[in-house]
Parts: sequence; structure tokens; C-alpha cells
Amino acid sequence: MNFRLSDEHTMIRKLVRDFAKKEVEPTAAERDENERFEVEIFEKMAMLGLTGIPWPEKYGGIGSDYLAYCIAVEELSRVCASTGVTLSAHTSLASWPIYAFGTEKQKQQYLRPMAEGKKIGAYGLTESESGSDAASMKTTARINGNHYVLNGSKIFITNGGVADFYIVFALTDPKDKRSATAFIIEKDFPGFSIGKKERKLGIRSSPTTTIIFENCKVPVENVLGEVGKGFKIAMMTLDGGRNGIAAQAVGIAQGALDAAVAYSKERKQFGRAIVENQGISFKLADMATSIEAARLLTYQAAWLESTGQPYGKASAMSKLLAGDTAMKVTTEAVQVFGGYGYTKDYPVERYMRDAKITQIYEGTQEIQRLVIARMLTKD
Repeated sequence: MNFRLSDEHTMIRKLVRDFAKKEVEPTAAERDENERFEVEIFEKMAMLGLTGIPWPEKYGGIGSDYLAYCIAVEELSRVCASTGVTLSAHTSLASWPIYAFGTEKQKQQYLRPMAEGKKIGAYGLTESESGSDAASMKTTARINGNHYVLNGSKIFITNGGVADFYIVFALTDPKDKRSATAFIIEKDFPGFSIGKKERKLGIRSSPTTTIIFENCKVPVENVLGEVGKGFKIAMMTLDGGRNGIAAQAVGIAQGALDAAVAYSKERKQFGRAIVENQGISFKLADMATSIEAARLLTYQAAWLESTGQPYGKASAMSKLLAGDTAMKVTTEAVQVFGGYGYTKDYPVERYMRDAKITQIYEGTQEIQRLVIARMLTKD
């Protein structure tokens, strides 16, 4: 076994790390405070090729792999989790299903501009009455000549309102929960609109909205995959999406540890730096160990996906461990800072707020345990 990153992966880590420090970190706190999405950051990521990391060059990507993509999400999230999830949703949730299930025409029309960063992608599965129970969706798609007519709504859409393309799931037979079908929706389709923008605890500069379909006309050629096979597409998409969220969680945790280590070397109590206090130093050691374990599991899942091997169980495990690690580490980081950690003068309170969502989206931690348990018993 070889645990060293390749030269390519090492180069991508440095590239994204430098970009994140220079272009993302300086405005992270202000964007969080004002809940402001900055399209210029996305455009700069596109210029570096970050918006198409795992996709072949013939579709506008840079021809790398999912491990490189996860490294990029990790490094962005190390300074700004909102920027990390923008890239994650764009790549894992919107671009991947088109790459995996789209026709050649769909790949050129939709995947290419997303890979090139000329368009932003989003994904719509969750509804007000169907979260973890995705099969209970109510959004419908009725065929009418050469169009489908969609009615319903989706909630908690990452990149909602700023995305150009949306991967959306709807029932083509309202009486059959198994008739879910995937569609590629353009923001300008008649009958499509943006609803409520959520005010959130964390990832506040990543817009999260409702999307609404009122007799929304979608051409039949925008069906993604086979009619009635959308649930499979949705679940497979989430498997890869969990790798991105695990990487986000690792990045959040690492950013919190970075801040805690730096502070503990500067802050003095009782005449010495608090890092010399065993209670603090042991916290830092535990935080670092947990992060490294989560990172290795996340990289393993991404490597499995990159090499074409089954990765569903690994991605559920990595998301479970990394999400819990992010919440634990960021809480401890606030503790290291003491009262200052509870203020906005330091970034750890933002890291803690951002960490919580990694235990919820792309499947809650309870759903990850259910997925893992089912695979264990199936095996």
C-alpha cells in the first residue's frame, strides 16, 4: 500500500491551498456575515480548472480524478466551507449524473459548460415532506407531446438561485413511487422559479433556496437516463456526493485545528503559552488524530471511486466519520480559545457553525449508519 499522494495530487493541493489563502480566506468572514455569494470566486476557480477536475478534457475538464477533486474541496473548506460546498454541489451533484447517465448531446450541452465553469450546477431531490425518505416525493412530471410538464417544489437547494442548470427528480406516474425520473432543468425554462432563500446557522455565503415548478415545460430530450429510473440515479449521485461532503468536513476540522494551534502558541496564561498546558496539548493531539483518521477514510473512498471500484459503503463511512469529527474538533477549538472562541473576532465560531451541516446533508448521520448496516448484512 502506498499512502503518498502523487505529484499531480500534491500539485493540486498546493494550487488550491494558495488560491484559498489569497482569494477566498480574506473575505470569508464578511461573506458569512452578509450571506453573500461571490460569483467572482467561482469564476476564478474556473480559470484554474477547479470546476472540472474529474471530467475528461473532451467535456471541458482537466482529466484528473475524484481524489484530486476531494483534495480541492478540502482545501477550500479549510478557509471557507461555503466555497467548498459550492464546488462540491456543482461537481458531485450536478455534473456527475450527467457524466454518468447523460447522452453525448447532454454532455456537450450541459456538462461541458459546467466543467469549464461557464455555468453553475445544482441538484434538487429534497422536498418538505421527503427528506431522508426520498421515495415520498410529490413533484410530478406529466408528458404532453414533446414536453414534460413539472409541478411541485424542492427545498434546501445548494447553489439555488445562482445555478444555471438543476438536476431534478419527479414522478412520471403520481400513483407509483418507483416512477421517479431525472430531468435537466435550465433556469430559464417557463414555469421554473426560485422561492424562499434560507437563513442558515452556517455555510451562510452558500445560497440555499426553494425551487418551484408551476407547469414548468421541460423538453423530452432533457430526461436524464431512463424514464422511471431516477431513484437509482439519485442514490448513486449521493454516494459520490458524500465523498465531497466528507472532504468538506475534513477541511473544516483542519481549519479549526490550524487556528487552535496558532492561538495556543500565542495565548499566555499563568506566565506561559497555553499549548504548554497538558489539558490543551492533549486536546490538540486528539483533534489532529481524529482529523487524520477521517482524511484517510475520505481519501480511500475517493480513490475507490477514481479507480472504478465499489465505494458506496466507504463513502457512507467517510461522511459519517468526517462529519462527526468536524463537529467534535470545531467544538474543542472553541474551547481552546475560551471566551474569545465564542466571539466573531476569531474564525472558530464560524467553523463550528459550518461543521453542523456536514452531519445533515447528503444523508444524515443516521442514514449513513443505515446504509453501512445494510451493506454489512448484505455482504
